[in-house]
Amino acid sequence: MLRIEGYVIVSADGMLADANHVMPQALKFKGDLEFFTAGLDRADLVVHGRNSYEDQPNSPLRKRIILTHRVTNIAADPDNPKATLWNPAGASFEDACNRAGVHDGTVAIIGGPSVFEMFLDRYDTFWLSEAPHVTLPGGEGCFPRVPDESPQAVLTSHGLQPRETRILDAANDVRVTAWRRGP
Repeated sequence: MLRIEGYVIVSADGMLADANHVMPQALKFKGDLEFFTAGLDRADLVVHGRNSYEDQPNSPLRKRIILTHRVTNIAADPDNPKATLWNPAGASFEDACNRAGVHDGTVAIIGGPSVFEMFLDRYDTFWLSEAPHVTLPGGEGCFPRVPDESPQAVLTSHGLQPRETRILDAANDVRVTAWRRGP
């Protein structure tokens, strides 16, 4: 059985990147990075888009699935023996997990927006970190419907509810909320 967890930090306006599709320094906080790193270190598999990555010392050690349209269905990544390339139009997520050799455990979804959206009805927990004093006008929302809808509204519309909140950086009011499924 796979447990699906999403991880993102957003600005006050729901953006995960600036207008150039780059995560700016303004969204990088030590406490959030430590939380994110610990989550990925516990995960059995990391899933992300072709342009997303965590750029950390343990990154090359992590088993991962990279979403791309460069393959027909599923293929080994020629540049990373721990990575599986997956085209969702050609194969199921379960098939990609099987190819990656992961049949149970925790799967960490780390983006981008279309990747986060693909799993909205499958998340067990979505860890939404917020930097309330940062705005990124014209930036890239964490879900395709942002900024027309807030990230919280998108999560709620897919049956996730805010549970516990933790402070990650008190000086900057950065916090993470666990959005979970069920009552």
